[in-house]
Amino acid sequence: MSRPTHVADGPYAPPAPERELTVTAADGARIHVEVHGPEDAPAVVLAHGWCCSIAFWAAQIRELAADHRVIAYDQRGHGRSPANPAYGTEPLADDLEAVLTATLAPGERAVIAGHSMGGMTLMAAATRPAVREHAAAALLCSTGSAGLVASATVLPMRAGRARTWLTRRILGSRAPLGPVTPLARRILKYGTMGPGSGAQVVDACARIVHACPSRVRHGWSQVLDLLDLDHGVRELRMPVEIVVGTADRLTPPVHARALAAALPDCVGVTELPGLGHMTPVEAPELVTGRIRALAATYIPSARDERAVHAVEGA
Repeated sequence: MSRPTHVADGPYAPPAPERELTVTAADGARIHVEVHGPEDAPAVVLAHGWCCSIAFWAAQIRELAADHRVIAYDQRGHGRSPANPAYGTEPLADDLEAVLTATLAPGERAVIAGHSMGGMTLMAAATRPAVREHAAAALLCSTGSAGLVASATVLPMRAGRARTWLTRRILGSRAPLGPVTPLARRILKYGTMGPGSGAQVVDACARIVHACPSRVRHGWSQVLDLLDLDHGVRELRMPVEIVVGTADRLTPPVHARALAAALPDCVGVTELPGLGHMTPVEAPELVTGRIRALAATYIPSARDERAVHAVEGA
């Protein structure tokens, strides 16, 4: 499958990986994975959201790969992962578990960062053995666990059945998005980004989102419409930090606050004034900094591990 369209240069262009691999999930789905950075560095795993791809994390990969092993993968049907007829939260959990098992050594710990559907993936996989074994901490960006369509403010209407009905049909549309035009950029910016987002940010996101096949976009929209992962949130036993934009129209801050109240170990919630749903792209330095801080706090360094082994061998 050919590489999806994305910007070719600048801070939002995805860097070349150190290596690539294809991971097979439990149901046979093939998942494209990229690994960046030193093999012996602390590990970070990145799970992107609906209609996105590995390219969405370009800024985080570029900065973190200097001193972290960054593992990023395309959700099934997105980017370079082929489409698969299985849609649902369990397949998402299958894919994350397969990626963790294939890329991390037994007992190795990593920070898992999920944006939007990527965060929901982690919630869905909360009880999976691979997550329990490998997740040292997590960052949830612009995500929610249930009631997404009813709470979305894409339409400037009063909350209620009419807005929910119309929102469901807009987000679940089968219509192709078409080329990235000035009008397409304006529409995407309104729906997914804060009003202050610059042209470079909007263009990078538009190219990524428009590269998602319409059938894949529609298929996953049905999963998000019926999402109910409140039980998964309560099973996320690792330290979890949350980031959300106050102008997020798809997963408004009400979701971040509900997650914080339900999580067993929430270590912080950051609400970013005026930012929208695409927080890792809109606020790359802050999101990267949060991932880096979680890794420094919760992943034992190689030096610490060597010291422990030396004491044990004395």
